[in-house]
Amino acid sequence: MVEFSVEGAVAVVGLNRPPVNALSPELAGELTEAFGSAADPTIRAVVVTGEPHFAAGADIKGFQASHAGGGEEQTSGLLSVAIAALESLQKPTIAAVFGYALGGGLELAMGADFRYLAEDAQVGQPEIKLGIIPGAGGTQRLPRLIGFQRAKEMVYSGRFVGAEEAKELGLADRVLPRGELLEQAMADAAAWAQGPTLGLAAAKKALAGGWGRPLAEGMQAESDAFADCFWTEDAREGVIAFVEKRSAKFTGR
Repeated sequence: MVEFSVEGAVAVVGLNRPPVNALSPELAGELTEAFGSAADPTIRAVVVTGEPHFAAGADIKGFQASHAGGGEEQTSGLLSVAIAALESLQKPTIAAVFGYALGGGLELAMGADFRYLAEDAQVGQPEIKLGIIPGAGGTQRLPRLIGFQRAKEMVYSGRFVGAEEAKELGLADRVLPRGELLEQAMADAAAWAQGPTLGLAAAKKALAGGWGRPLAEGMQAESDAFADCFWTEDAREGVIAFVEKRSAKFTGR
């Protein structure tokens, strides 16, 4: 259900549960394993994708079975674990979104650093139409990306949002023709993979650690992250390359 491959220093995590990559506890577990593999330091960027749809939400039949049997609904909890594993990766990550990214699919995409959408992609949190709400971070990550009031409207309405509107909202970073989407995502990931991986990880840590906190706490998060990367081999190489007026050759160490 989840395909894991590596091209150069870029890992590709592909959802493959036809026909629409509906999310299940088993798929969520495999995603967690894949993101664990992507933590390997030789991997310096990650692309998450799925075709023809990124992920059209949870497997509703699983919800029905939970209601019928009185058992606990497991998909959202396991998906939350997978998304946390993606979000915590100390390297750049891109979600390349084809078709639908709905419900848990959008929640998964929001765990990546960047979202690249195909021109015909549609995203949304339609859980309210089932009488429930997002359960894997949708009410928390969406406001942080697009603002509280706009996130409230999307969650309350459950409407689908097209790629161009998603970009206007700040939910999509790039919108590309379907035939160019994965190629561009891979090219950008490969470019980041040639960068100072530990410096990028420090930037990620500082941005996430300071977001929404008082300035003094944010400054401390930045100071700690700066200290993490200042003594790296890449930092030394970057300084020497600047002095020698040449391009730096970063190794990710």
